[in-house]
Amino acid sequence: MSRNGTRRDRHVDFGLSPQDLRTLRALKTPAKIQRFIDALTYQYADTAWSPQRVLRERKGHCLEGALLAAAALRVNGHPPLLMDLESVRDDDHVLAVYRENGLWGSIAKSNFAGLRFRAPIYRSPRELALSYFENYYNLRGERTLRAYSGPVSLARLDSQHWTTSEEDLWCVPELLISARHYPLLPDKVARALPRLDPRSFAAGMHGWVKH
Repeated sequence: MSRNGTRRDRHVDFGLSPQDLRTLRALKTPAKIQRFIDALTYQYADTAWSPQRVLRERKGHCLEGALLAAAALRVNGHPPLLMDLESVRDDDHVLAVYRENGLWGSIAKSNFAGLRFRAPIYRSPRELALSYFENYYNLRGERTLRAYSGPVSLARLDSQHWTTSEEDLWCVPELLISARHYPLLPDKVARALPRLDPRSFAAGMHGWVKH
């Protein structure tokens, strides 16, 4: 059995309707999952929708996109893993992470162009998290990424029916917040960081959806 025993998950429906299960199983590669996530309308909302709810509404934000990506990864044989990126003076960001050939990649829903997909070329979760550093900035142009969590398995929340719940899944951010986080840079270095140059700022804002 491969991928930490997840091959059997390809034969489980996780409570999903046949239509939703077909939709997710058709997303057979991380790149296809990312394209599907990108096509969803970005929403600003204080919600934590399940993948089933996101499939029905066809919209979602960072957390909800990551949850949907994790569900799609799971039905296609990967473990359902999330990583939390922790920031200052900014919103945190959530990734669905996966491994291929021993290397890490990620899928993400974001309003910023540079905070989305990563191909599986990173040797560790830390390398993967660092790949987001230059693109992670707030509207003042400050580089704001500071820490990352280790990969967190959503299988721990199977009893909460995270794939299909009609209730907001606040248990997911609680799980991510409680996970161990690792700093990416010393405080002394963080205090001396220059702001992003205007050209890089504008590039990352391509396609940005206003409130």
